[in-house]
Amino acid sequence: MVLYENNKEKYDSIPKEKFVQVQKDQEIHDVDFKTKPIGFFMDVWLRFVKNKASVIAAVIIFILSIFAIAGPSMSDYRYDEQHPELVNMPPKIPAIAKMNLGIFDGAYLLENRQYDNLSDPEKYPEGCVLEILNPRLVNGQRIVDVYVDYYKYMGLEDEDCYWLGSDYLGRDIWTRLWRGTRVSLLIAVISVCCNVFIGVIYGSISGYYGGKVDMVMMRITEIISAFPRIVVVTLFIMVAGTGMFSIIMSLVIKDWVDTARMVRAQFYRFKGREYVLAARTLGVPDMLLIFRHILPNSIGPIITSSMIAIPSAIFSESFLAYIGLGLQAPEPSLGVMLSRGQKVLLYFPSQLVFPAIVISLLMISFNLFGNGLRDAFDPTLRGAE
Repeated sequence: MVLYENNKEKYDSIPKEKFVQVQKDQEIHDVDFKTKPIGFFMDVWLRFVKNKASVIAAVIIFILSIFAIAGPSMSDYRYDEQHPELVNMPPKIPAIAKMNLGIFDGAYLLENRQYDNLSDPEKYPEGCVLEILNPRLVNGQRIVDVYVDYYKYMGLEDEDCYWLGSDYLGRDIWTRLWRGTRVSLLIAVISVCCNVFIGVIYGSISGYYGGKVDMVMMRITEIISAFPRIVVVTLFIMVAGTGMFSIIMSLVIKDWVDTARMVRAQFYRFKGREYVLAARTLGVPDMLLIFRHILPNSIGPIITSSMIAIPSAIFSESFLAYIGLGLQAPEPSLGVMLSRGQKVLLYFPSQLVFPAIVISLLMISFNLFGNGLRDAFDPTLRGAE
């Protein structure tokens, strides 16, 4: 403008014919999107599926959940059905046993047996002897160790076999394993949902109002978190008794504090944003500001922390069962089965191996799944390849 005022006469003397509209014959519009526009959650999904480890972990969790639901009904035995004459049976799956792979064949080693008795059909039914090992003479008697098909040795048919063996009371480990997985998952999921519910409400109020309200509420959480977990859990179970409800409540007593602190931090981050100030200026009530305008921005961290908290809850339940504070017989859980299997590890390792495999898969899978969700919900990675 200053340049025009200083040279006004010069510019006004230029004929209008010398001015040309450069884009007169062109259509001026925004550039078309070269890719399909996506929203926040679609962007989260696209970034999550690129994490192969998290996708595999999600598939494993889904498969284990299906078995936890349908697994007990796949066997002819109930979880509390006892057969004292069939205790500590080895695992046998007929289809695998026919392949001679050395696993799930129902084989068992009988030590210090008289060689002359092996031909007696009453003691050793036809086809039960698989291999004779370590022949030796003891006091003039021929003694051997014998690998036998323990199911034929006990006079059972293939359709009567235990897929994962039986325990010290003759109960089917397959049925108890998947029912125990169901119980452990239920305890973990319900306790985490309760923790999230309490933590979200508590942390939202503390973070939104701040000041003296925040100070008092945070001091309460510090007092609660100061007590040792095992002491709190033990006292609660001693007062309320054992059972699923008691275990869930004992896990809820302290675990909601971490969620409350995380939500409080998110509210301090977002409550001063322009859209929140604009909504408050228009007279939007506090509860609506909290749960509609601020809390949705914390959904990502809440989901991520919930997924990571599930394996921690499973481990806590298993630990309580391992030290004798878990569910009582005959109800199984992974911790109960691990506690019992550890006592007979040297003699019947399958009773410990199968629950250990399942709980290890659950712990690793939920951790990988939670890590994948954390990266997918990270706003700093939105739109990144």
